[in-house]
Amino acid sequence: MKNVTVTMEDSVAEWARLEAARRNTSVSRLIGEMLAEKMRHDDAYERAMNEWLQRPALFASNGDPYPTREQVYGERLDGLR
Repeated sequence: MKNVTVTMEDSVAEWARLEAARRNTSVSRLIGEMLAEKMRHDDAYERAMNEWLQRPALFASNGDPYPTREQVYGERLDGLR
């Protein structure tokens, strides 16, 4: 564990004290848990984004224009009209 000093507005510090008391923990532990959760969330988001970007394209572009909506969904669209 590493000790750090955190500077915050008085109103934020008061909220942190009340929230820590409500959770029966210390302000230090509360902030540490919040930061750990933020880190896990950001890591999961980055992994998901990288997986999405690595997926094969739906249509490979060789310079031709992408198919129109009608070309892709033709029969389905006809049934809706």
